[in-house]
Amino acid sequence: MVDINEVVLLIEDAAVLRHFLRSSLSRQNYEIVEASTGEDGLAKAAQCSPDVILLDLGLPDMDGIEVATRLRDWMETPIIVLSARDQEESKVAALDAGADDYLTKPIGVAELQARIRVALRHSRRKNTPVEEPMFQVDGLRVDLANRKVTLNENELRLTPIEYKLLAYLVRSSGKVIRHRELLQAVWGEEYSTETNYLRIYIKHLRDKIGDDAGNPRFILNEPGIGYRFLGE
Repeated sequence: MVDINEVVLLIEDAAVLRHFLRSSLSRQNYEIVEASTGEDGLAKAAQCSPDVILLDLGLPDMDGIEVATRLRDWMETPIIVLSARDQEESKVAALDAGADDYLTKPIGVAELQARIRVALRHSRRKNTPVEEPMFQVDGLRVDLANRKVTLNENELRLTPIEYKLLAYLVRSSGKVIRHRELLQAVWGEEYSTETNYLRIYIKHLRDKIGDDAGNPRFILNEPGIGYRFLGE
């Protein structure tokens, strides 16, 4: 439960779903602002300066992709897309438009609340100047200041590429990172389409940090899209 009433802007045309989410999230002390159209959502975003935006793609006046694109022209607030579209192309388009996360309807409230918490933490880290943070989850400790990685207090020997890949993932913990973004960040612009590099190095990295691809506790594969480092 949050201590301060953080504002969630819900842009969704289905009144039943708005009511359900308002009831569920209000119990967690979030302040809910609702909009049923894209234009209304853009106006409300300017008025209330939300901490998180929940955005439906199937709005009556414009596609949610356009809303996300227009929001990204002037604000960096985390956007979590809620959509019945489960095709890979829709997810990629939403992420390319500036969305931070994507949930397919029907939506599980517990998962949505977890994704909101992650988005808020990521936003706070992004807006809080820090030197080089220490990241720790489930026995894995990444000391970015000293470039040191330990698992259950045992130091791991990572190659420079493995470390760079892990560091990039943990800095964006909880957020889906596109294949292209990871490739450009770790290998460079000229490798932006070499997804086979990622598969190989993610496997090596998982082996070293004790992560099971079938039941991941650290690195989650978003098929056809990218990877997410699990922060919870």
